[in-house]
Amino acid sequence: MSLLDKPSWKLMERSLDASTLRQKVVANNIANVDTPNFKRADVVFEELLQNQMSAGTPAISGYRTDPRHFVIGNTSKLPNSEVKTDDSTAINTNMNNVDMDYEMSLMAKNQLKYNAMIQQLNSDFKKMHTVLGGK
Repeated sequence: MSLLDKPSWKLMERSLDASTLRQKVVANNIANVDTPNFKRADVVFEELLQNQMSAGTPAISGYRTDPRHFVIGNTSKLPNSEVKTDDSTAINTNMNNVDMDYEMSLMAKNQLKYNAMIQQLNSDFKKMHTVLGGK
């Protein structure tokens, strides 16, 4: 049994991966603000997760300490992040659709989410350290 094999930590890990990818995608959008015919991209994760969670899955799930135990609840995997390109709009005469103000606000929002998730993980690790006999 791994101490780090909890469903909530796996979800947190996948969310952090999505946030890291979003940061790279937004930075790429900002870097190409003046590139002709460039189309902005965005990362889709939260919507996929919400769709999977509301797809009629059971509200309870069992915690397995051994892979031989029966699975109770949702057996599906967490969704992966997807990068989607917005080809439908153009806000500049050069057919570029990157809005610098919008991208900067997305970057700030993403940074706040990332920091909150890291603080939560740090809190969980501190609690585990205390339980295991740390000071």
